[in-house]
Amino acid sequence: MSTPFAEPFAVIGRAALYHADCLEWLAEREPKSIHGVVTDPPYGLVEYSPTQQAKLRNGRGGVWRLPPSFDGHKRSPLPRFTTLTDDDLGQLACFFGRWAKALKPVLVPGAHVFVASNPLLSHLVAGAICEAGFERRGEIVRLVMTMRGGDRPKNAHDEFPDVTVMPRSGWEPWLLFRKPIEGRVQDNLRTWGTGGLRRRSSERPFADVIQSAPTRSAERQLAPHPSLKPQAFLREVVRAVLPLGEGTVLDPFAGSGSTLAAAEAVGYSSIGVERDLDYADMAVSAIKRLRDYGPPVSGPESNSGSASK
Repeated sequence: MSTPFAEPFAVIGRAALYHADCLEWLAEREPKSIHGVVTDPPYGLVEYSPTQQAKLRNGRGGVWRLPPSFDGHKRSPLPRFTTLTDDDLGQLACFFGRWAKALKPVLVPGAHVFVASNPLLSHLVAGAICEAGFERRGEIVRLVMTMRGGDRPKNAHDEFPDVTVMPRSGWEPWLLFRKPIEGRVQDNLRTWGTGGLRRRSSERPFADVIQSAPTRSAERQLAPHPSLKPQAFLREVVRAVLPLGEGTVLDPFAGSGSTLAAAEAVGYSSIGVERDLDYADMAVSAIKRLRDYGPPVSGPESNSGSASK
Protein backbone atom coordinates (compact mmCIF):
# COMPACT_ATOMS: atom_id res chain seq x y z
CA MET A 1 0.00 0.00 0.00
CA SER A 2 1.37 3.43 -0.93
CA THR A 3 2.18 6.01 1.75
CA PRO A 4 1.58 9.77 1.61
CA PHE A 5 5.26 10.18 0.72
CA ALA A 6 5.61 7.33 -1.76
CA GLU A 7 6.31 9.70 -4.67
CA PRO A 8 9.11 12.27 -4.44
CA PHE A 9 8.53 15.94 -5.13
CA ALA A 10 11.36 15.82 -7.67
CA VAL A 11 14.12 13.51 -8.85
CA ILE A 12 17.41 15.05 -9.97
CA GLY A 13 19.95 12.48 -11.08
CA ARG A 14 20.44 10.11 -8.16
CA ALA A 15 18.80 12.55 -5.72
CA ALA A 16 15.17 12.28 -4.61
CA LEU A 17 13.55 15.30 -2.96
CA TYR A 18 10.41 15.03 -0.82
CA HIS A 19 8.17 17.91 0.25
CA ALA A 20 7.15 16.76 3.72
CA ASP A 21 7.63 17.18 7.44
CA CYS A 22 10.68 15.07 8.25
CA LEU A 23 9.14 13.43 11.34
CA GLU A 24 6.14 12.30 9.33
CA TRP A 25 8.36 11.15 6.47
CA LEU A 26 10.65 9.18 8.79
CA ALA A 27 7.65 7.43 10.34
CA GLU A 28 6.72 6.08 6.87
CA ARG A 29 10.25 5.19 5.76
CA GLU A 30 11.36 1.59 5.43
CA PRO A 31 13.55 0.48 8.38
CA LYS A 32 17.29 0.11 7.79
CA SER A 33 17.22 1.84 4.42
CA ILE A 34 19.51 4.86 5.01
CA HIS A 35 23.31 4.57 5.29
CA GLY A 36 24.30 8.07 6.41
CA VAL A 37 22.97 11.50 7.31
CA VAL A 38 24.44 14.95 6.62
CA THR A 39 22.19 17.82 7.66
CA ASP A 40 22.06 21.44 8.76
CA PRO A 41 18.92 21.64 10.93
CA PRO A 42 16.88 24.73 11.83
CA TYR A 43 18.73 25.17 15.11
CA GLY A 44 16.50 27.50 17.00
CA LEU A 45 13.42 26.08 15.27
CA VAL A 46 11.82 29.44 15.93
CA GLU A 47 13.66 31.10 13.03
CA TYR A 48 12.19 28.66 10.51
CA SER A 49 8.61 29.02 11.66
CA PRO A 50 6.28 30.45 9.00
CA THR A 51 6.03 33.75 10.88
CA GLN A 52 9.78 34.29 11.15
CA GLN A 53 10.40 33.15 7.57
CA ALA A 54 7.86 35.70 6.35
CA LYS A 55 9.71 38.43 8.28
CA LEU A 56 13.03 37.32 6.81
CA ARG A 57 11.69 37.29 3.25
CA ASN A 58 10.20 40.75 3.78
CA GLY A 59 13.50 42.07 5.10
CA ARG A 60 12.21 42.74 8.62
CA GLY A 61 14.44 40.22 10.36
CA GLY A 62 12.39 39.13 13.36
CA VAL A 63 14.72 36.78 15.27
CA TRP A 64 17.06 36.98 12.27
CA ARG A 65 19.93 39.44 12.48
CA LEU A 66 20.24 41.35 9.22
CA PRO A 67 23.86 42.56 9.24
CA PRO A 68 24.74 45.81 7.50
CA SER A 69 26.74 45.75 4.29
CA PHE A 70 30.50 45.39 4.79
CA ASP A 71 33.10 46.71 2.36
CA GLY A 72 30.45 47.07 -0.32
CA HIS A 73 29.11 43.52 0.08
CA LYS A 74 25.70 42.60 1.42
CA ARG A 75 26.11 40.09 4.26
CA SER A 76 23.81 37.14 4.79
CA PRO A 77 21.25 37.11 7.61
CA LEU A 78 22.04 35.22 10.80
CA PRO A 79 19.62 33.88 13.42
CA ARG A 80 19.96 35.47 16.86
CA PHE A 81 20.36 32.38 19.05
CA THR A 82 20.88 34.60 22.11
CA THR A 83 17.22 35.67 21.90
CA LEU A 84 15.90 32.15 22.55
CA THR A 85 13.99 31.81 25.81
CA ASP A 86 14.26 28.93 28.27
CA ASP A 87 11.03 27.60 26.79
CA ASP A 88 12.51 27.81 23.27
CA LEU A 89 15.58 25.89 24.42
CA GLY A 90 13.44 23.23 26.07
CA GLN A 91 11.42 22.82 22.89
CA LEU A 92 14.63 22.57 20.87
CA ALA A 93 15.96 19.70 23.02
CA CYS A 94 12.58 17.98 22.89
CA PHE A 95 12.38 18.28 19.11
CA PHE A 96 15.83 16.83 18.50
CA GLY A 97 15.06 13.99 20.88
CA ARG A 98 11.93 13.16 18.88
CA TRP A 99 13.84 13.54 15.63
CA ALA A 100 16.65 11.22 16.72
CA LYS A 101 14.18 8.57 17.91
CA ALA A 102 12.35 8.74 14.57
CA LEU A 103 15.63 8.65 12.64
CA LYS A 104 17.25 5.69 14.37
CA PRO A 105 15.01 2.90 12.96
CA VAL A 106 15.53 3.97 9.33
CA LEU A 107 19.32 3.83 9.63
CA VAL A 108 21.36 0.70 9.10
CA PRO A 109 23.64 -0.32 11.99
CA GLY A 110 26.83 1.74 11.95
CA ALA A 111 25.35 4.65 9.98
CA HIS A 112 27.00 7.97 10.81
CA VAL A 113 25.08 11.21 11.33
CA PHE A 114 26.69 14.63 10.75
CA VAL A 115 24.70 17.51 12.26
CA ALA A 116 25.69 21.14 11.75
CA SER A 117 25.62 23.02 15.01
CA ASN A 118 26.26 26.25 16.88
CA PRO A 119 28.50 26.62 19.96
CA LEU A 120 25.63 28.03 22.02
CA LEU A 121 23.22 25.17 21.32
CA SER A 122 25.31 22.11 20.45
CA HIS A 123 25.24 20.71 24.00
CA LEU A 124 21.43 20.56 23.98
CA VAL A 125 21.28 18.88 20.58
CA ALA A 126 24.06 16.41 21.39
CA GLY A 127 22.44 15.41 24.68
CA ALA A 128 19.07 14.80 23.05
CA ILE A 129 20.53 12.69 20.24
CA CYS A 130 22.64 10.59 22.61
CA GLU A 131 19.64 9.96 24.86
CA ALA A 132 17.87 8.52 21.80
CA GLY A 133 20.53 5.81 21.61
CA PHE A 134 23.21 7.20 19.31
CA GLU A 135 26.93 7.06 20.04
CA ARG A 136 28.81 10.35 20.13
CA ARG A 137 31.73 9.96 17.72
CA GLY A 138 33.41 13.33 18.02
CA GLU A 139 32.97 16.72 16.44
CA ILE A 140 34.05 18.19 13.14
CA VAL A 141 35.50 21.69 13.37
CA ARG A 142 34.73 23.76 10.31
CA LEU A 143 37.27 26.57 10.47
CA VAL A 144 35.42 29.57 9.12
CA MET A 145 35.19 33.18 10.20
CA THR A 146 31.53 34.04 10.72
CA MET A 147 29.82 37.31 11.56
CA ARG A 148 28.75 36.08 15.00
CA GLY A 149 30.16 37.68 18.14
CA GLY A 150 32.86 40.28 18.56
CA ASP A 151 30.47 43.18 19.15
CA ARG A 152 30.89 45.82 21.84
CA PRO A 153 28.02 46.36 24.32
CA LYS A 154 24.94 47.54 22.44
CA ASN A 155 24.34 51.30 22.72
CA ALA A 156 27.52 51.60 24.82
CA HIS A 157 30.24 51.31 22.18
CA ASP A 158 31.96 54.54 23.16
CA GLU A 159 31.76 53.88 26.90
CA PHE A 160 33.31 50.39 26.61
CA PRO A 161 35.47 50.48 23.46
CA ASP A 162 37.77 47.67 24.64
CA VAL A 163 35.02 45.18 25.60
CA THR A 164 33.63 42.35 23.46
CA VAL A 165 30.37 40.84 24.70
CA MET A 166 31.05 37.44 23.11
CA PRO A 167 34.13 36.09 21.30
CA ARG A 168 34.17 36.52 17.55
CA SER A 169 33.40 33.08 16.15
CA GLY A 170 36.10 31.49 14.01
CA TRP A 171 34.66 27.99 13.76
CA GLU A 172 31.45 26.03 13.33
CA PRO A 173 30.90 22.69 15.11
CA TRP A 174 29.43 19.71 13.24
CA LEU A 175 28.33 17.03 15.69
CA LEU A 176 29.08 13.44 14.75
CA PHE A 177 27.09 10.39 15.89
CA ARG A 178 26.80 6.74 14.95
CA LYS A 179 24.03 4.21 15.28
CA PRO A 180 25.51 1.30 17.28
CA ILE A 181 27.22 -1.33 15.14
CA GLU A 182 26.55 -5.05 15.04
CA GLY A 183 29.65 -6.92 16.19
CA ARG A 184 33.02 -5.47 15.21
CA VAL A 185 33.52 -2.61 12.76
CA GLN A 186 34.78 -5.02 10.09
CA ASP A 187 31.71 -7.23 10.63
CA ASN A 188 29.42 -4.24 10.23
CA LEU A 189 31.27 -3.06 7.12
CA ARG A 190 30.86 -6.47 5.50
CA THR A 191 27.15 -6.69 6.32
CA TRP A 192 25.93 -3.11 6.01
CA GLY A 193 28.78 -1.15 4.39
CA THR A 194 28.89 1.22 7.35
CA GLY A 195 30.62 1.69 10.70
CA GLY A 196 33.52 3.92 9.72
CA LEU A 197 34.29 7.01 7.66
CA ARG A 198 35.77 7.09 4.18
CA ARG A 199 39.41 8.14 4.09
CA ARG A 200 40.50 10.99 1.84
CA SER A 201 43.14 8.68 0.41
CA SER A 202 45.11 5.62 1.47
CA GLU A 203 47.61 7.97 3.13
CA ARG A 204 45.18 10.52 4.56
CA PRO A 205 42.33 9.72 6.96
CA PHE A 206 39.26 11.91 7.23
CA ALA A 207 40.17 14.59 9.78
CA ASP A 208 38.06 16.41 12.36
CA VAL A 209 39.30 19.89 11.36
CA ILE A 210 38.36 21.19 7.92
CA GLN A 211 39.56 24.55 6.65
CA SER A 212 36.61 26.35 5.08
CA ALA A 213 35.35 29.76 4.06
CA PRO A 214 32.03 31.59 4.08
CA THR A 215 29.75 30.63 1.23
CA ARG A 216 30.61 32.78 -1.75
CA SER A 217 28.11 35.22 -3.20
CA ALA A 218 28.25 33.42 -6.58
CA GLU A 219 27.17 30.20 -4.88
CA ARG A 220 24.42 31.97 -2.95
CA GLN A 221 23.01 33.29 -6.21
CA LEU A 222 22.57 29.69 -7.33
CA ALA A 223 20.71 28.81 -4.11
CA PRO A 224 19.64 31.87 -2.08
CA HIS A 225 19.00 30.03 1.19
CA PRO A 226 19.95 31.92 4.39
CA SER A 227 21.88 28.95 5.85
CA LEU A 228 23.62 27.74 2.68
CA LYS A 229 26.92 25.93 3.31
CA PRO A 230 29.66 25.90 0.66
CA GLN A 231 29.91 22.92 -1.65
CA ALA A 232 33.65 22.57 -1.05
CA PHE A 233 32.99 21.77 2.61
CA LEU A 234 29.83 19.73 2.10
CA ARG A 235 31.43 17.47 -0.48
CA GLU A 236 34.18 16.50 1.95
CA VAL A 237 31.68 15.63 4.67
CA VAL A 238 29.22 13.87 2.36
CA ARG A 239 32.00 11.82 0.81
CA ALA A 240 33.20 10.68 4.25
CA VAL A 241 29.78 9.53 5.51
CA LEU A 242 29.72 6.41 3.28
CA PRO A 243 32.92 4.50 4.11
CA LEU A 244 32.73 2.19 1.08
CA GLY A 245 31.15 4.78 -1.20
CA GLU A 246 27.93 2.75 -1.30
CA GLY A 247 24.45 3.42 0.08
CA THR A 248 22.07 6.36 0.44
CA VAL A 249 22.70 9.69 2.17
CA LEU A 250 19.76 11.48 3.80
CA ASP A 251 19.29 15.18 4.53
CA PRO A 252 16.03 15.48 6.50
CA PHE A 253 16.27 19.30 6.54
CA ALA A 254 17.17 19.70 2.88
CA GLY A 255 16.61 23.44 2.41
CA SER A 256 17.82 24.36 -1.07
CA GLY A 257 19.28 20.89 -1.62
CA SER A 258 22.97 21.63 -1.03
CA THR A 259 23.65 18.25 0.61
CA LEU A 260 21.96 16.47 -2.28
CA ALA A 261 24.04 18.52 -4.72
CA ALA A 262 27.19 17.46 -2.88
CA ALA A 263 26.09 13.82 -3.03
CA GLU A 264 25.48 14.19 -6.77
CA ALA A 265 28.96 15.66 -7.18
CA VAL A 266 30.66 12.69 -5.48
CA GLY A 267 28.44 10.09 -7.13
CA TYR A 268 26.23 9.05 -4.20
CA SER A 269 22.51 8.35 -4.08
CA SER A 270 20.70 10.77 -1.79
CA ILE A 271 17.33 11.72 -0.35
CA GLY A 272 16.25 15.14 0.88
CA VAL A 273 13.15 16.09 2.88
CA GLU A 274 12.03 19.73 3.05
CA ARG A 275 8.89 21.08 4.71
CA ASP A 276 8.98 24.62 3.29
CA LEU A 277 7.51 24.64 -0.23
CA ASP A 278 9.48 27.73 -1.27
CA TYR A 279 12.77 26.03 -0.41
CA ALA A 280 11.67 22.76 -2.03
CA ASP A 281 10.89 24.65 -5.23
CA MET A 282 14.27 26.36 -4.99
CA ALA A 283 16.04 23.03 -4.59
CA VAL A 284 14.66 21.60 -7.83
CA SER A 285 16.88 23.90 -9.87
CA ALA A 286 19.55 24.61 -7.23
CA ILE A 287 20.69 20.98 -6.93
CA LYS A 288 21.79 20.90 -10.57
CA ARG A 289 23.45 24.30 -10.36
CA LEU A 290 25.30 23.55 -7.14
CA ARG A 291 26.34 20.12 -8.40
CA ASP A 292 28.08 21.76 -11.34
CA TYR A 293 29.57 24.57 -9.27
CA GLY A 294 33.25 24.82 -8.42
CA PRO A 295 36.34 22.63 -8.89
CA PRO A 296 36.67 19.06 -7.59
CA VAL A 297 37.82 18.50 -4.01
CA SER A 298 41.06 16.53 -3.68
CA GLY A 299 40.73 12.85 -2.92
CA PRO A 300 40.71 9.44 -4.57
CA GLU A 301 38.42 8.63 -7.43
CA SER A 302 34.68 8.76 -6.88
CA ASN A 303 32.15 6.05 -7.65
CA SER A 304 31.73 7.36 -11.18
CA GLY A 305 35.46 7.03 -11.83
CA SER A 306 36.09 10.76 -12.08
CA ALA A 307 38.00 12.89 -9.58
CA SER A 308 36.18 13.09 -6.29
CA LYS A 309 34.54 16.39 -5.49
